[in-house]
Amino acid sequence: MADGLCEKRLTRIEPVLRRYVDDGKLPGYLLLISRRGQEALFLAGGQMDVERGRPFERDAIVRIYSMTKPIASVALMQLYEQGRFQLDDPVSRYVPGWDRLQVFAGGDRREYQTRRPDRPMIIKDLLTHTSGLTYGFMHSHPVDALYRELVSNTEPLETVVATLAELPLQFSPGTRWQYGMSTDVVGYLVQVLSGRPLDDYVAEYITRPLGMNDSGFMVPADRAGRLASCYECDAGVPGAPAYRLTDDPATSRYLRPPAMLSGGGGMVATIDDYRRFADMLLGKGELDGVRVLGRKTVEYMTCNHLPEGRDLAAMGQAMFSETPFAGVGFGLGFSVALDPAAADVIDSPGQFAWGGLAGTYFWVDPVEELSVVFFAQLVHSNAIPTSPPRVLRRLLKPLVYQALID
Repeated sequence: MADGLCEKRLTRIEPVLRRYVDDGKLPGYLLLISRRGQEALFLAGGQMDVERGRPFERDAIVRIYSMTKPIASVALMQLYEQGRFQLDDPVSRYVPGWDRLQVFAGGDRREYQTRRPDRPMIIKDLLTHTSGLTYGFMHSHPVDALYRELVSNTEPLETVVATLAELPLQFSPGTRWQYGMSTDVVGYLVQVLSGRPLDDYVAEYITRPLGMNDSGFMVPADRAGRLASCYECDAGVPGAPAYRLTDDPATSRYLRPPAMLSGGGGMVATIDDYRRFADMLLGKGELDGVRVLGRKTVEYMTCNHLPEGRDLAAMGQAMFSETPFAGVGFGLGFSVALDPAAADVIDSPGQFAWGGLAGTYFWVDPVEELSVVFFAQLVHSNAIPTSPPRVLRRLLKPLVYQALID
């Protein structure tokens, strides 16, 4: 028994994950389970670079994409603790031009009508994704099309934020939940309030103090050999692997400083680095004697902040990023488990989590004193073509929880 986890039951996990690799559905993976601050299980399987035959190593650097969001949210909440702003401050107090924001009121991307929002967007709307901002890749609304046409991550963050001011919101702030560029604006606020570039701030006040030495917004030249390849699901030719290469580590854009510092999805990390971040949250803001946030701040961030205690399904969402939204709320940078029975997956109320585009995922369970970090580099891993379909993130929950015996 390791930290209340049955070692025999833990051995059930590897064959399940290995099957996806052997069947050509998943290039490779890393999994790290910790309980009560102690490592309980580490697994590595498959390849981090299929073309060069390189196995997935523990020190592999991966694109964590939206798992950047919790880090950027922590950065902003550090500044909140210093009295730099209040959560109900209008965003327009800090972002020029945002007092002119309009809400989409009908039409299409070429000809549309707008109206004034019911109330100004506040900073808390950004942290909870109730701002009305969206992503262009959603393909579900005319405003998404405007983002695809006019918003570019090849421009500086300041330019992107100025562009967003000219585009309509999908809805009036606070009335719905919509995954989007809210956390990129959070990153911009970190820059405005701290007077420092986002990458510098995150390095000095989060990653460096926590010993997350391989985490950042680019991969330095001396570590380039540890960057994993990134793939995308693709059924392709029958009998061939169900994925294709989309970002070769030898030529990846992550080898250069980014044009846009994205608090919403711009960072890379190793699995041990992100485990340290997760364990800091499990420790209510402290890890190994280093305090990043106050205890009450973490408790506040990880409770449900959706209006009237609603879940994401009640806020107009059905499913996104492999996460079912019935029984799931949202805090300040994390999803929050409210009702595991409604979510149809084993969980603890109060568990908080988030994932990234390329199959990365983490969760922290304060009830069970547990943190879990899973890394893959497979975009749209919720679309793995299996019969019946399987979602890796949901599959991990029962595999991990069944091993708890204390």
